[in-house]
Amino acid sequence: MTGELFRIRTRFEEQPLPFKHDTMGAADDDVDSLAAQSVEDEKIRTSAKTVIETCMQLRGHENLLIITDPNTAEIGQALYEAGSQVSDRVLMVMMPSTHRHGQEPPAPVADLMRRQHVVLAATRYSLTHTRARLVSSKDGARIATMPGVTRSMFIEGGMTADFDALQSHIASMARVLRKHRNVTISNQDGELLELTIAGRWNLEDNGICNRPGQVTNLPAGKIFAEVKPESVSGVIKINGTWDSASVNEPIRIIVDEGRVVDIQRSDETPLNEQIIEFIDERMETIKIVEFGFGMNPKARISGSALEDEKVLGSCYFVLQQPATRRTHEIRATAILTDANVMLGDSTLIENGQFKE
Repeated sequence: MTGELFRIRTRFEEQPLPFKHDTMGAADDDVDSLAAQSVEDEKIRTSAKTVIETCMQLRGHENLLIITDPNTAEIGQALYEAGSQVSDRVLMVMMPSTHRHGQEPPAPVADLMRRQHVVLAATRYSLTHTRARLVSSKDGARIATMPGVTRSMFIEGGMTADFDALQSHIASMARVLRKHRNVTISNQDGELLELTIAGRWNLEDNGICNRPGQVTNLPAGKIFAEVKPESVSGVIKINGTWDSASVNEPIRIIVDEGRVVDIQRSDETPLNEQIIEFIDERMETIKIVEFGFGMNPKARISGSALEDEKVLGSCYFVLQQPATRRTHEIRATAILTDANVMLGDSTLIENGQFKE
């Protein structure tokens, strides 16, 4: 049964794991193309090494589990090779792709997760909000999830950041943020949205995951906080991405004291099906539950929420539709790329440019 669910690689296999490339026909003889491919492969290896040695700080005696699926196998393979340079206790599991964020992995994978010091989940959909991840964290595993991670993120995107410098920059924001709970977001059309955060700003999404039980996303680099839903009023103008899909025409979300009263979008937008599925005739149940802003100078808008919400100068909202007896919880991330963000009377972001 286990063999049908997933495949495990260990360091003790006789053959290395070569990268696979589409080099058919004349491309095999194209020296320039092969040279460029070699440069990209080296960049992927460098980013994988950063994950292992800088982000997770893997030690030689530790167990490392890498979870991947057919959509992200190349990244999983690079992480496996980098991890094998540090520890001889490395496993890579290839499991079937799940169908949505938060869907539980197969039981044998969940059982393996509990037995590790470090878990890297480079999969199409996120395992962050799963019972398997929660149990593993309680058992002390350091876990980094990388939902939807792509080759380009490792070559020139958010994974190429200096995470030590990023950690220091995010930590330095504490003195500014601790004074502010009220946030105002405005756009170029003069529309405003006001909200109040609940509790403290989270400064832990800095790419360094070296404590037992710690959880992070990679690429990392954002500051965020839970929102008091009833405090949210105004207009959100989304012009970056909606739930990992690029926005060609702005989407406006109208909120009144925490209630989403309208979602305005062009009839031509290719996102109509996703938005309609999210609304699902239950718009009144949708809440704004999180607000944050990007701090990673290497991240860029790529159409993946994993990276988009980390872009320096961008900000984002998480919308949540709670589960019912018939449906599971749905979350959508909305990215704004040219907003103005005020903390009290201090400007944090101006026209999509981060201000110190």
